Amino acid sequence: MDVRNNQSSSRYELLDGDEVVGIGDYRIEGDVVVLPHTEVSPSRRGQGLGAVLVRGMLDDLDRSGRKVVPACWFVAEFIDGHPDYQHLVAAPGARVTP
Repeated sequence: MDVRNNQSSSRYELLDGDEVVGIGDYRIEGDVVVLPHTEVSPSRRGQGLGAVLVRGMLDDLDRSGRKVVPACWFVAEFIDGHPDYQHLVAAPGARVTP
């Protein structure tokens, strides 16, 4: 499994070999990255791949120095359950477009 940033599509992709098995959309707004949606292929759900995808996304964003707005419920729950990623969450009231 590999997580890559497909910048031309504004999404992270979880790859199993050459097959895209998960995606995580994002929108960059200055130093903040809004994470509105993640999805794993229906045939691959229930295998922990969503966590692999989100961890890869957050690790990459941490290296970039940007903060995140976890608009996707799955990303928000992942961060809540993994305190080592709490520092990535943008301050409440961060200005982002809906």
